[in-house]
Amino acid sequence: MRETGRVPAVIYGREIKPQNLEINAKEISDLIHHSASENLLVDLAVENDARAKRLALVQEIQHHPLDGQVLHVDFHEVAENEKVVVMVPVETVGEAIGVKTSGGVLEHVLFKLKVRALPKDLPEQIVIDVSHLELGKAVHLGEVKAPASVEILGDKSMPVVTVAMPRTEEEEAAATTAEAVAAGDVEMIKEKKEEGEEGEEKAPAKGEKGAAKPGEKAPAKGAEKVPAKAAEKGAAPSPAEKGAEKGAEKKPAEKKK
Repeated sequence: MRETGRVPAVIYGREIKPQNLEINAKEISDLIHHSASENLLVDLAVENDARAKRLALVQEIQHHPLDGQVLHVDFHEVAENEKVVVMVPVETVGEAIGVKTSGGVLEHVLFKLKVRALPKDLPEQIVIDVSHLELGKAVHLGEVKAPASVEILGDKSMPVVTVAMPRTEEEEAAATTAEAVAAGDVEMIKEKKEEGEEGEEKAPAKGEKGAAKPGEKAPAKGAEKVPAKAAEKGAAPSPAEKGAEKGAEKKPAEKKK
């Protein structure tokens, strides 16, 4: 399908079953390139379908990791009077005072904001003016001015953009050293754990052969216990025992009268 200039897609919604579609690759690519974000509201014209016109929001676009070509598109069908929740990118305008006069660095804490609105009111992006920001100051979520009929969701105390003091070379070196030390500590802990596991494997378990009882020395490695019968069989008899056995063998049994 992709070789013929078509892109596979799917459309789904709250009151409809998912349906597979195919769209023109050039049309969707041009639509994306001429938009500030991929939050697009489109009118779909489906051929040979009972509902030829559909209002849908581009929910997700999958791109090829190398050339960026569109591989797949998810459409979320919506109603004109139904509010939807989407992630909208954040853009900044102006040069912060803290950057211009104090040498600070403008940092983006949040790159996208979650908003809720009717499909026709959804913004492509939210613009924040940062020209008034001084060093150490931030614009929080509750201070962001949303477009009309748009509600910004989330913790209002969360910073969105901030002006921070740049790190010095000494701070960068200290941070790098701290990260390296932390990584070394993790490796040392891992090695000690492996050594402890080996020691546990070598130690005999309670009740196993070779385990020493309390107060006794452990038997030497390779020592075997000689069976009692084998020891008796191999022991030499005493002279008295030997003579007694010999006399008993030669003495004939007495005949009864």
